[in-house]
Amino acid sequence: MKKQKKAKIDANGYRKFGMRDKLAYAAGDFGCNMSFSLKSTVQTFWLVYMMMETGLLSILLLAVQIWDAVNDPLIGSMIDNDHRKYKRGKFKTYILIGAIGLLVAGSAVFLPFPNASVVVKAILFVAGYIVWDACYTVANVPYGSMLSVVTEDPGERAQLSTWRSVGSMIGNMVPMIVLPMLIWKKVTYDGTTDFLDKIMIPEGFDKSQFLTDPFTGEAYKVGDAVLSPETGKQVEILLGERVFWAALIMGVLGFIAFMFMLRNITVRVDENTVKTNEKAERFNVFSAFGKFMRNRPAVGATLAAMGMFLGMQSAGTANTIMFATYFQNASMSGVIMLIGFLPMFLFMPFIKKIVEKFGKKESSVFGTVLSIVGGLVMMVFPMVSNTDTALLVYLAGLLAFGIGMGVYTCVSWAMMGDAIDYNEWKFGTREEGTVYSIHSFFRKLAQGIGPSIVLLIMGVLGYQSKLGTIGQSYETSKNMCWLVAGLYLFSAVVQFIGIALIYNLDKKTLAKMREELAARKTAEEAAPVEEAVAEEATPVEETVAEEAAPVEETVAEEAAPVEETVTEEAAPVEEIVAEEATPVEETVAEEAAPVEETVVEEAVAAEDEDAAFEAARMAAMFDEMDKTEE
Repeated sequence: MKKQKKAKIDANGYRKFGMRDKLAYAAGDFGCNMSFSLKSTVQTFWLVYMMMETGLLSILLLAVQIWDAVNDPLIGSMIDNDHRKYKRGKFKTYILIGAIGLLVAGSAVFLPFPNASVVVKAILFVAGYIVWDACYTVANVPYGSMLSVVTEDPGERAQLSTWRSVGSMIGNMVPMIVLPMLIWKKVTYDGTTDFLDKIMIPEGFDKSQFLTDPFTGEAYKVGDAVLSPETGKQVEILLGERVFWAALIMGVLGFIAFMFMLRNITVRVDENTVKTNEKAERFNVFSAFGKFMRNRPAVGATLAAMGMFLGMQSAGTANTIMFATYFQNASMSGVIMLIGFLPMFLFMPFIKKIVEKFGKKESSVFGTVLSIVGGLVMMVFPMVSNTDTALLVYLAGLLAFGIGMGVYTCVSWAMMGDAIDYNEWKFGTREEGTVYSIHSFFRKLAQGIGPSIVLLIMGVLGYQSKLGTIGQSYETSKNMCWLVAGLYLFSAVVQFIGIALIYNLDKKTLAKMREELAARKTAEEAAPVEEAVAEEATPVEETVAEEAAPVEETVAEEAAPVEETVTEEAAPVEEIVAEEATPVEETVAEEAAPVEETVVEEAVAAEDEDAAFEAARMAAMFDEMDKTEE
């Protein structure tokens, strides 16, 4: 029997970071997107199947998205301030709770009652959306924050971000490709007229015209494709009941993905460092937003994400309507949109090397420039009259846009991880939960505002829900083309502004930040050790002083009698010496007196002799002078 291979352990005792963590983190975003990717279908479902007017749907969508954006920071703060000990860990526990809710919550907003009153429809929409979104937020906020606690290494974080993007992409691709094929059905004649109850008859036409071929005028036979008498294209209908069941199935797939992530990912950084306030203070919305707005990298990365949602993501419904009305092929819209996601696979194997060589910001700026080029190309296709040629131009622009978006998407989450580090570097606190939740707030605000604005624009451009996709005019379908192209270009421009002009963590600055944070952490880890040594040294010094005091007292006590004895014995000796010295001093003085007198007398005599000699010399000199004068 083969021995099971042991996992490699790092210096801190954790399993070493590797492919297991990357696959697990990717699975987490796959689970999130099994729910999130349905948001574009929500608008199509309520617009086409439930036939809600664009104005009302826009208002309701905006209302629920604003609440969605507001509750993100609240839930983020709740997670930050939860200091209870969990067996699985704090983040994993909250993710599990959210994942259980998403099992069924995703289908709550797709209850198929197209014949209900407007009021009932509005209640179903709002209630279902709030329940669904609450479960999604509970799972998604701690999932996003986990990137910073799985590893501290910037290269490994970039890899996690890439794999998260892969999970997101696959999670989006599955419903993007499969859902349109499942929920859109090309109508073929089955011998009944049941399909007529599922379509809106265009103005100026009647039901009988949908029972005969518009080109030959002959009645349809069983198996014949039912053609629109207005466009001559095969009629497509949206199967609302299938959307509900598809959402349930996706909820189960998402739950399985979450369970895989929870079992295989390892948290290596203390989760207690991930908190909003050091003292668990009550969450202050204005204070949190004020701090967030001082964090330039977070603001730049958030603006770029908002650009993506306000533009590209908001174009989802318009894109579906465009394919249904202009290209007459709604079921293939997902396959076409896949082209925008494929370029990510080109960069995925090389993203670590690209980041290490050029930096995350530098690479993303290059990507946004490519996306702008793609957006400009897409602005050309509405001017092409031939639909087949127009589709090729659209695909070319989408491909260029996708290549640029692929670069940014691969590192977007790692850039937010760096923004959290920037918060600690500049302001002393990491605040992962709050920074990420406010980032999520603006993302979701864009997700709500974007589609709402697009729905309003669609109404202004001529789209009428009561006509379905069959009854829209050619002019309206053409306007949908301009709208989609403009949204993509707008998305690329906003991303460029966010990354190139606001996000300020280039490769050099990022390296400096990492170095200073590492030094600060080392100092913080050393401080408790120094305090412990000081605390242990103090009792030792006190003990030594206490033990030394009695010894010093004993020495002093023993030394005192000795000093007294020496003093007493020295006194007589000093007296004897003094008595013996006195006669000697007197004798010396008597003998010295005559000598001193003799010396004085001799000195006086010597002085007299010198004076006489000098006088004689002067007299001789004057005699010589007298002789000379004579």
